[in-house]
Amino acid sequence: MRIACAQVNTVVGDLEGNLALVRDAVRAATAQGASLVLTPELALTGYPPEDLLLRPSFADASREALDALAADITEGVAIVGFVEHDEDVHNAAAVVADGRVQAIYRKRFLPNYGVFDEARYFRAGDRPMVLDIDGARVGMVICEDIWYPAPVAAELAEARLDLIACISSSPFHLAKGDARERMLQTRASDSAAALAYCNQVGGQDELVFDGRSVIIDHSGDVLARAPMFEADLLIADVELDLAAGRRLREPLLRRLPRPLDLQPVEVVSAPVGSPDAAGDALPTVAVGGASPPLPCEEAELWGALVLGVRDYVGKNGFPGVVIGLSGGIDSALTAAIAVDALGPDRVRGVAMPSVFTSGQSTDDAATLAQSLGIRLDVIPIAPVVDAFEAQLADVFEGRPRDVAEENLQARVRGTLLMAMSNKNGDMVLATGNKSEMSVGYSTIYGDMAGGFAPLRDVSKTWVYRLASWRNREEGREVIPQATIDRPPTAELRPDQRDSDSLPDYEVLDPILEAYVEQDLPPAALVERGFPDDVVRRVIGMVDRAEYKRRQGPPGIKTTPRAFGRDRRMPITNRYADG
Repeated sequence: MRIACAQVNTVVGDLEGNLALVRDAVRAATAQGASLVLTPELALTGYPPEDLLLRPSFADASREALDALAADITEGVAIVGFVEHDEDVHNAAAVVADGRVQAIYRKRFLPNYGVFDEARYFRAGDRPMVLDIDGARVGMVICEDIWYPAPVAAELAEARLDLIACISSSPFHLAKGDARERMLQTRASDSAAALAYCNQVGGQDELVFDGRSVIIDHSGDVLARAPMFEADLLIADVELDLAAGRRLREPLLRRLPRPLDLQPVEVVSAPVGSPDAAGDALPTVAVGGASPPLPCEEAELWGALVLGVRDYVGKNGFPGVVIGLSGGIDSALTAAIAVDALGPDRVRGVAMPSVFTSGQSTDDAATLAQSLGIRLDVIPIAPVVDAFEAQLADVFEGRPRDVAEENLQARVRGTLLMAMSNKNGDMVLATGNKSEMSVGYSTIYGDMAGGFAPLRDVSKTWVYRLASWRNREEGREVIPQATIDRPPTAELRPDQRDSDSLPDYEVLDPILEAYVEQDLPPAALVERGFPDDVVRRVIGMVDRAEYKRRQGPPGIKTTPRAFGRDRRMPITNRYADG
């Protein structure tokens, strides 16, 4: 059987646009001889639709889009993700062939952890589904269904399948793709069945979907893999009869009971015509061709950040972005990502020196702008800061200069950037990283101002790694080496360094990873060798900064536990662990 996975980039709520994407991909696949085409989970609505699912009209419109699509599919079989409204709402997959919907499978495992809230919206399905497609036994699953060995995967194994068809919208975090693919290989091998896995690609608010669809044979070996972070049409020929032979040679499944009431749904479909490469609508991994190499960790994270910025800006209709360039590494990295995502003509840098800004910072910002080929505007902020301080002189009288005056500078910069955004329509990209956001080393309404924060879930340690990798990858100083080498500083007072207020990042970031992402208590961190006073200081900063993070812009999820959709802590909270 020739199988295709249509790895498409959908937009939540754009039913008409998503329908066109799916229709074109199915046509391109059948033009190349694919008799079974998979699309991502909720391909017609986009994923995740969130509270749109609470509107009955939205689910009804999803069904109308499905019926319109089905009328156009007259060759082969397509499995299409959509929202089904039948008294309740279901995350469903429709089997479409011969111009009509012939079967509907309802997702049985509804994830309700991390970034997922599916139990808030959907009713779970309660039965497996096996299709009979030209004599081949094909089992249906949707994303979370396949992650557990039982009961869904076990029931399908008991059904002696030839192929498992899994449609998915599995969001990215670093290294997740490897773990997911290993799991899929295990499911295929345990079931002695081939497996086709079609994942969504693209950015949706904080989430990035990495694609990396894959087709695996009955022994668990990868036959073909789609690239990460790109729309793609993955096609492979799968010898389904080999699965039956393996089950006879290795009769492990004989010990499993056969399901008593699992009757295959016979799918009536017209055969596809002769392959016609001219029908391509997406980049295609050639049948039998080599799969693209997997990226290194830095390239994988870079690809996620670039796609997340490109889709957030593009899908929300912004003409471009504006970024405050301080001469520091965070703003430099943000600008480099934005240029790769949007092109230099859609990225505008703004340097806003104060009386505390060093000449090196101004020079590094100019060097970066020249390296990236972007426009750089220079707006000195000293006159504006002086005006603010003059207005506040009476109410500040008798009190020493402190963080209030420092933060005025950051807030002036935020105001200027937002004014440029209002005037030109470009979105402000905030440049703060996860280390700073964790401990509140940021100014609310100042450097936190913006519409999107690409580095919100990227630690300072990773900021340095990515900057150095980007230079090596390009073979030149995309980001000035002087920017990478200089000690980090906010330059809000004379001779300021981040280390004046924070532990060194080599100490801080491992503590943050353990506390924020792994939920380890203070005692466990001390057992790992971190000083008790440093641990308790850092944890206290993290807990106190929750109110700031709630008011910051969204950013791209890159770790297993990002702030916001993943980690949800109360702002008002007096509990202290350990």
